[in-house]
Amino acid sequence: MNKVIDCKTAAGLIGDGDTIAWTTAGLCGFAEAIAAALETRFLETGAPRDLTVAHSCGCGDGKTRGMNHLGHAGLVKRLVSGHTGQAPRMGELIRENRIEGYLLPQGVLAHLWRHIAGGKPGVISKVGLGTFVDPRLEGGKANAAAEEDLVKCLDLEGEEWLLYRTFPVDVAVIRATTADERGNLSLEREAIFLEQLSMAQAAKNSGGIVIAQVEYLARQGSLHPQRVKVPGDLVDHVVVAEPEQHMQTMATGYNPALSGDLKVPLGGIAPMPLDPRKVIARRAAMELVPGGMVNLGIGMPEGVASVAAEEGVSDLMTLTTELGTYGGVPASGGDFATSWNAEAIIDHGYQFDFYDGGGLDVCFLGLAQTDHEGNLNVSKFGDKVVGPGGFINISQNARKVVFCGTFTNGGEVAVEDDRLAIRQEGHRRKFVQRVDQITFSGRYARDIGKPVLFVTERCVFELIDGEITLTEVAPGLDVERDILAAMDFVPRIADSLREMPAELFRPRWGGLREHLARD
Repeated sequence: MNKVIDCKTAAGLIGDGDTIAWTTAGLCGFAEAIAAALETRFLETGAPRDLTVAHSCGCGDGKTRGMNHLGHAGLVKRLVSGHTGQAPRMGELIRENRIEGYLLPQGVLAHLWRHIAGGKPGVISKVGLGTFVDPRLEGGKANAAAEEDLVKCLDLEGEEWLLYRTFPVDVAVIRATTADERGNLSLEREAIFLEQLSMAQAAKNSGGIVIAQVEYLARQGSLHPQRVKVPGDLVDHVVVAEPEQHMQTMATGYNPALSGDLKVPLGGIAPMPLDPRKVIARRAAMELVPGGMVNLGIGMPEGVASVAAEEGVSDLMTLTTELGTYGGVPASGGDFATSWNAEAIIDHGYQFDFYDGGGLDVCFLGLAQTDHEGNLNVSKFGDKVVGPGGFINISQNARKVVFCGTFTNGGEVAVEDDRLAIRQEGHRRKFVQRVDQITFSGRYARDIGKPVLFVTERCVFELIDGEITLTEVAPGLDVERDILAAMDFVPRIADSLREMPAELFRPRWGGLREHLARD
């Protein structure tokens, strides 16, 4: 049987009301050619209609690619996703209540496919308790159009759990590098391994079909069985895409260092300039755990890796990503979710098994809206919803959490003469009376005794007895004028309030290895 079809034929296999699962992380693992063909079919014919689209990670390039292709009213009825920030067209449909939006933890969705495959009622997890996905708050519903309850509270052996309900998958659209004539799939040029196998099994056991986009077609039997990630018996159709529709990441067509095919020199990375961002990264890096497993979030936390390299301590811990990379240096920007020179790459769902079970010693995540209970919001701002990504899984289950970010948004802050100077106050406060949405629950962290720090260039807070507590202040600042006056609430002030180490504000530091050895 010849399984190879073109992308137009593949798009024609999707019917009205179908539920489609897609592999993706940005544009990693995403079947761009099939999505573009599906968009073209809808715009030309008005079909298919009322699709349910489900994917674990964010999907798109922030412009027109990825899930933006499906951002048309009528084409999609429901989105179930971990993040929509890279798909502004889809986000707009959610804001306008033109589709049903459900935003759930990335790790839960990564596990959901194999529970669907196994015929189980859902994913049972503590992930999300006390956050906006808890049905006692919002149940992961991103807008008024989302009325069905996809999340349920359970009492098991006297403990609270959440049940994330499974649903049948009509079509799994997955991606690989190579398919042989029987449909066996290998992923040798992919930068990460997503849920290809679990999604294929979920679709087949739901009575659905599996469509795989690949770069290359190989002769039957020519793929080494240990390199086959999805057996051909689970794949119904294969689409061979052009290179421009098979991007390795959002920014890169193909780089062998991202897929482990070669190692590139990393020692020449230029140190960060001395500015507030570097101060934050230095202070956060003091919370690294020698010998530990570490996760770094996107944005400000990426500076921790740069400081660790500059200070010569990268060898003391293992940097990981939620997409399954171990070792090397996590990539940033358009290559986020991958790693340079990774030592190992495992499947997405397996990584979240490890993360959810407490395998991370410490995580460094972005600091956005924060309130006096230590709740944090990174998933909704006003009427703009983006979702949590892996934030809930990671922050809730890491043994220690360090949130990193500037004290306010905007403004002008300088580092000079071993201290901080505020030249213009920020225009938007981050420490607010009440967050717009709870992505991290300070109350849950208090109940389980989790160490939580909030590191800014001006000061450091800790979550102590369920209350934000000021523990350190940058040299040169006045607590009342420079900190309390720029907050919407008055934090607890530690009896042992101290200055942040002055050496963090100097051009050269060189003290991180000694600090970590001492701790």
